[in-house]
Amino acid sequence: MRILFFLLFSAKCLLKRESMSRCHLNKLRKTELIFIKTKVNDSFIYFLAEPNIVFVYHIETPQYVTILDFMDGLYKCETFEINHEDDFGAFDHRESQPIEGRGYFINQDSMNEMVEEINKHIQKVRQVKDQENHLGAVHIVTSESAAGSLRFGLKKPNTVIGFSDSFSIGPLWKLDEKAGQSFRTEWLAENINYENDDYEYENKVSNTLREIEDIANHIPIYIWYGNNANEQTALRFYLYLFRDKTNEIFLVNTTELYERYNTSIEEPPIFYTSQMDSEILRTFYVSNKDNRPLADNKRRQFHREWEKLAQTKDVLRLWIDDKIQGVPESYYDPLILETLEKLHDQQGTKDFIKTGNVLGEIVDRMDVRIDIFFLEYRIRYLVYSGALGLKGIPKSMRHYSVKLR
Repeated sequence: MRILFFLLFSAKCLLKRESMSRCHLNKLRKTELIFIKTKVNDSFIYFLAEPNIVFVYHIETPQYVTILDFMDGLYKCETFEINHEDDFGAFDHRESQPIEGRGYFINQDSMNEMVEEINKHIQKVRQVKDQENHLGAVHIVTSESAAGSLRFGLKKPNTVIGFSDSFSIGPLWKLDEKAGQSFRTEWLAENINYENDDYEYENKVSNTLREIEDIANHIPIYIWYGNNANEQTALRFYLYLFRDKTNEIFLVNTTELYERYNTSIEEPPIFYTSQMDSEILRTFYVSNKDNRPLADNKRRQFHREWEKLAQTKDVLRLWIDDKIQGVPESYYDPLILETLEKLHDQQGTKDFIKTGNVLGEIVDRMDVRIDIFFLEYRIRYLVYSGALGLKGIPKSMRHYSVKLR
């Protein structure tokens, strides 16, 4: 489905979504913008739309943007009219007056292309500044929550990159290439209800890969991971991305460190970096700062392991016997059916149960963590295959209920 976003440029109307209904949009000229050229002028990026409209976006920070960030920033933007496309090269918005009282439509595909152009420019600026000014180490972790804990625990000049993907699910085929990234994005979009806006997941992954690419060769890199399929897979992916870099790389296995420093036999084992607070992570870093970097032969071993993973099309992986092992995507289906049967027994009848409640019960019964959105995907599969009855619309786990047939 083609999605259009309407932008209104007028001094008489507050440029926010909630205020647009109060403006007389039917009296305004509304045109869909199709962008054909771009250029940069200091901290502004210009987009030329046919036939002679220039859209001016102000890049205010060196942080990469997603389509949601871009949409929020659109309401600060201005449009200008030039005489002819040939005038675009010499155009400077500071010497012209913006258009007022005119509305435009931008489709989501065009928006995403604009986001990519903005991020390409930001990357050029960042790479120059990072080469000149970066003094601390870079820390990479496969979780936004763990990244937040690391940022709080380590402080500047350390830089933390949080990769918010879930590497235990979805295809890894050629993931270190654009073709594989598109293949994975398409599979996730077709099967997993992450409830993101269109392109948001893709933007976040692309931006994180840019951050990794931006790391200068003289900066030490720390990769944080636990003994689980998600972080172990990500570890091999990151190391492969660094295969042509000369940085010293240090590995921080949080599971092993937790076992070493935790002397309480009552505490349950921890397998995920995101389960640890900022103080624990800071202690791990300070206590192991003098460790040696990863040796070249070990780096090559991890590269080979990634190359094997990148040839597979498994969509579910587990950490078994200290190895990443692909398993059938139906691996957890019996557990889903058994859990529903148990919940029906507790009901005393076979009535519909909210999918979120079913997932909560499954997670409580599992010894290891699994992406809850993958489990929801398997519940939908069992509905479509006729094993489960459905009540509601399965657009998210909150919107439907299921029961055994």
